[in-house]
Amino acid sequence: MLQCIFILSDSGEVMLEKQLTGHRVERSICAWFWEQAISQGDSFKLLPVIASPTHYLFQVVREGITFLACTQVEMQPLMAIEFLCRVADILSDYLGGLNEDLVKDNFVIVYELLDEMIDNGFPLTTEPNILREMISPPNIVSKVLSVVTGSSSNVSNTLPRSTATCVPWRKSDLKHTSNEVYVNLNEEMDATINKEGTLVKCEVYGEIEVNSQLSGIPDLTLSFANPSVLNDVQFHPCVRLRPWEANQILSFVPPDGHFKLTNYRVKKLKSTPIYVKPQLTSDSGTCRISILVGIRNDPGKPIDDVTLQFQLPSCVSSADLSSNLGTVNILAHKTCCWSIGRIPKDKSPSLCGTLVLETGLNRLHVFPTFRVGFKIMGAALSGLKIDKLDVRNLPTRPYKGFRAQTRAGEYQVRS
Repeated sequence: MLQCIFILSDSGEVMLEKQLTGHRVERSICAWFWEQAISQGDSFKLLPVIASPTHYLFQVVREGITFLACTQVEMQPLMAIEFLCRVADILSDYLGGLNEDLVKDNFVIVYELLDEMIDNGFPLTTEPNILREMISPPNIVSKVLSVVTGSSSNVSNTLPRSTATCVPWRKSDLKHTSNEVYVNLNEEMDATINKEGTLVKCEVYGEIEVNSQLSGIPDLTLSFANPSVLNDVQFHPCVRLRPWEANQILSFVPPDGHFKLTNYRVKKLKSTPIYVKPQLTSDSGTCRISILVGIRNDPGKPIDDVTLQFQLPSCVSSADLSSNLGTVNILAHKTCCWSIGRIPKDKSPSLCGTLVLETGLNRLHVFPTFRVGFKIMGAALSGLKIDKLDVRNLPTRPYKGFRAQTRAGEYQVRS
């Protein structure tokens, strides 16, 4: 049972305090938390569960905003962490982002959402579709009306229709003129390549997003051609666990609209779509740099939005860099950004130039790490393939669409 939730800015300011039970948690716990964060540095922000002298604290950090929950009683830590993650996701969805200004400008809606999401310290309503029926998202019209009429409440006077059904995440009498369902595979590749060019780690973190515009209460079944590649699978509450455990099939009654059906991870991939070959040689106070980028394994789709970023060592006083494709810019804090765009199949992008070292240094002793970005539309690099999507309980045949895309996550090449 959670007793209190605080929302803190990156400076430690308490932007919002929500007491959940009759036992009041003093705000001084935030001062203790911030003192520990300052003394221990960034490693403290990676701790999801913290034991203070008086409370157990649970924290989730999103976009510089810290969501902090407190309790003095025994409870499952994962429940508190998952609830805070759900709060962060719903606020980001409602406010169109997540930062200090958005939270302060919409603190009334944040309070209203927390009132509906948790009751006496226990999670209650966390489904976005139901919350949208109960609390209207902020818009210009509602803000003008609140100023003119003096009413700042966005809470509906009637209960959502989904509360009267056995499927709490879906309305009971949905009707769409055109029945459609779209499935998106969004993947993010993390890779680490050492200075010898050997692939040290390559994993894909993916999610299956569904946009359902179906009437009534449809029953969907999504099957894969190779479900064995999936690891660490997480499901939306609408997914039935028994069909997955027995046959690796996703059987579910979908919420209406856009929602995240599944998160997954694919481990120990053997190849990456592109290669980066950096070469640095230094003597007599200068360093010559040459970087070659190309397609290693053709995914069959164009590789777009290719970027390469690296931090120039602090001992570099000036740099002269040029490329045969794209643009090269040196940003603040000596960050070099090479924007390549789409990699052509008949030309390998290359960057070359010289780095001038500080006076007294002959050779470069600190070598940069290159961070790669890219996007591939129409390809899932994990190899996951959707076999078919069956839709039942509909009077007419719906339109079904599928799409996949992969982008770079923590893709690092060390030199």
